[in-house]
Order: sequence, then C-alpha cells, then structure tokens
Amino acid sequence: MKELLNFFIEIGKLKKIPRTGWLLIGVKNPETIAAHTFHETIMAWILGKEKRRNFNIERILKIALIHDLCELYAGDMTPYDEILPKNKKEWPELFDKWPRFSKIKKRKITKEKHKKEWQSLVKLTAKLSPKLRKEIRSLWLDYEMGLTKEGRFVKQAGRLTTLLQALEYGKESKGRPYKSWWTGSEEIIDDPLLLKLMKAMEKKFYPIEKLKKRN
Repeated sequence: MKELLNFFIEIGKLKKIPRTGWLLIGVKNPETIAAHTFHETIMAWILGKEKRRNFNIERILKIALIHDLCELYAGDMTPYDEILPKNKKEWPELFDKWPRFSKIKKRKITKEKHKKEWQSLVKLTAKLSPKLRKEIRSLWLDYEMGLTKEGRFVKQAGRLTTLLQALEYGKESKGRPYKSWWTGSEEIIDDPLLLKLMKAMEKKFYPIEKLKKRN
C-alpha cells in the first residue's frame, strides 16, 4: 500500500504542471496536464461508446487516463521544441505553420521523444506490483504505437481535445487561432466520428470569411 500511496502522490503533481504548448503561445493560467487528461477521457468515453463502434470502452478509459503519466518526468514536449527562435517575437508566425521535417529528422525526433517518455514511465511505475506495472506500460505502448483500434482512437481524440482547447483560448483572448493546430489535426485524424466533431468545431469557431482565408 505504501508504494501505491507514493504513486498516487506522484501522479497528483500533474494537476499543477501546465501544458507546454499553451505556455509557448502566452496563455495565462493554462490548463494542466491532468486537466487535459480529464477532458480527453470524457471525450474518448462518450464518442467511443457510440452504437456500432464495437470498442472496448474500459480499455479506452484506461488508455486515456494513463497516456500522459510519462510527462511527469519527461515533460510535455511539443513539435516546436527544436526549432524555436531565440527571438520570441518570431514565435507567432512560427506557430501558424505545422512543423515539416525530413523523414530522417522526424524519425529521430520521434525516437528520442519515445525513449525519454518510456524511461519516465518506467521510473514512475518501477515500484508498482508486476501486474499493474505491466498493464500501465502496455496501455501506454498501445497509445504510442497504435497497437489496437482503441489505442488509435484515443490518440486521435487527444489531438481533437487539444484543437478544441486551442480554439477556446483563441476565442477567449480574441487572438489568432494558430493554423498549425488545424493542420496537425487534419493530418492525424481519420476516424469518421471525430472528423464529424471537428467539422462542428470548425463551424462554431470560424465564420465563413475566415474559413476561405484559411484554405
């Protein structure tokens, strides 16, 4: 029980760690990693249990709940980490564009990110019971590598949750809703129901004039 208590205390710290992407674009009091996990889990659960989808809902919930535990020690890494200009005045224009890397560079970045997050998860779960440790690590690998339809669905739901948050922040601040969030989501999401929700988000947050300018 002592080890479980320590584990619960550690993951509770995620309630206080802000997500990096929002800090980079200057959001005041941005959502935390835990807040994002809550939002994503609710979305994945409700959309995942739609009729005829034939998902294992328990697995979806578990994957959604643990997918970002690794960020406790690894940090919340973004696609922009390696290309941020020193001059912060150049950041707004950068965030309007989804990062494009060569296949070799992309594989290198992905591999390094995966390694760092895996090491973090191993450290976090090291003292849990073998059964629980194995389950958490297996669920995380599913999310990262898309080993099951549930893992792939939660990954896409997570991206959509992030897009929704970006749009909400843009509306609250009356600032620019960076195009990169749209572009990145369009490249990742192919689930029909999630695409339908994405279209609803587009209609809600963008007037026709802005949509035409974006395309």
